[in-house]
Parts: sequence; C-alpha cells; structure tokens
Amino acid sequence: MKKQDISENQASIIFLGLGSNIGDRKKNLEKAKYLLSFNKVEIIKVSSYYETVSWPNINFPKYLNIVIKGKTKLNPKKIFILVKNIEKEIGRKKTNKNYPRICDIDILDYNKRPISLNVNNNKLIIPHPRMHSRNFVLLPLFEVEKNWFHPIKKVKISSLLSNINNNNLRNVKIL
Repeated sequence: MKKQDISENQASIIFLGLGSNIGDRKKNLEKAKYLLSFNKVEIIKVSSYYETVSWPNINFPKYLNIVIKGKTKLNPKKIFILVKNIEKEIGRKKTNKNYPRICDIDILDYNKRPISLNVNNNKLIIPHPRMHSRNFVLLPLFEVEKNWFHPIKKVKISSLLSNINNNNLRNVKIL
C-alpha cells in the first residue's frame, strides 16, 4: 500500500502570473484560465488586465498580463507540469529567451513558502526569482492580494511596489 502524503489532501493557495503577446491575447489568457480551472485549480480571484511593452526588445508586441489567486490540491511539481502542458495546448512553441509567446504561465507563489526542485530537467524556483522587480507581476498581484508577503525577502508587496518603475505599465480596461 502506497503511503499518501497528508499534504496532498489539503488545498494550497497559489498565485500564477499569466502573459500573452501573440494573437488574441485576451482569448489566450481566458483559455488558460479555463484550462486551469478544468484541471483542479479553483480560481479564487483574477486581476485586471495589464499591458506592458516587451522586454528587452520593445519592438516586439506588447504583453497582456494577469495574476490569478487559486486553490489546488496539486503539489508544486504537478502544477508546474500542468502549466507547461497548458502553454503547449494553447500553442506555445519553443523559442529564444524573451521572445514573443502565445501563453506564458509562471508560478509566483505556492503556499507562501520557498520551493526549489527539478522537474523534467527544468529548475522550478518559487517564488518566481524575478517577480520582485516586475511591475507587470506586482501590480496585478497587489490587486488580488494586498497583504501578500514575499516568503524569501520577508517584505510586504507594498514595499516591493514602492521600489519599481511603473512608467511602461497601464491598466487595460477590457469590456
């Protein structure tokens, strides 16, 4: 008989950052949300849409970004595999780093704890290692969880926000 990890029965709170800058960006993000909810991720709250210029190449199409607060019984490894499969299902292809993408899903936080593990020859680091300097992550994350606290830096999101540049970001109202 296989011993079951007790944590597998308890729901974990996760925060996911979703972005798209190819095709119908909003439709891509909506499809990703649907596929997440269809695959054992209960969506609790979703931010507004935020648009940013591409980085480091501002000539690439602009990104549309959202942050999702969710609940799941999937462990971090299974969440990572799920989001990579969803990216592929929506049409993401392997390209150079920082090139345009139809769908990008990052695990920003998993149960407010630091995690580092290897999944299928990929390094998974939670919280996302560059999230603290990305306005397109912090602003929507603040919108869905104003009391979020960085589990490694031990800093409130409001402090992280006060240290970033918002010049290239605007809230996009989509009806």
